[in-house]
Amino acid sequence: MAVIAVLTNLPDSDSAFNLARALVAARLAACVNVLPQATSFYRWEGRDEQATEYPVLIKTTSERYADLEQAIRKNHPYELPEIISWPIGSGLPAYLDWVEREVGA
Repeated sequence: MAVIAVLTNLPDSDSAFNLARALVAARLAACVNVLPQATSFYRWEGRDEQATEYPVLIKTTSERYADLEQAIRKNHPYELPEIISWPIGSGLPAYLDWVEREVGA
């Protein structure tokens, strides 16, 4: 089993907090951090864009990723949400074990 981190961004704190609570309640994530707002710069549909967003950092396992992605997409207001993940190469073993237990994978 592999612990991973997943990042998405939400347009406001209410949607970020609601998503965080829903993911933990559904045991798709052991922990979700709603980070302070950030300014994102990107191109969308041929235009340069700038938006204030709330980054959301999610800790789960690779086995739960597909269900987590589906839940994010279902509850996300963006047409094309950023959902990216990366493996946790190392960490405090007790913490990594806790993540695995919490998501039940």
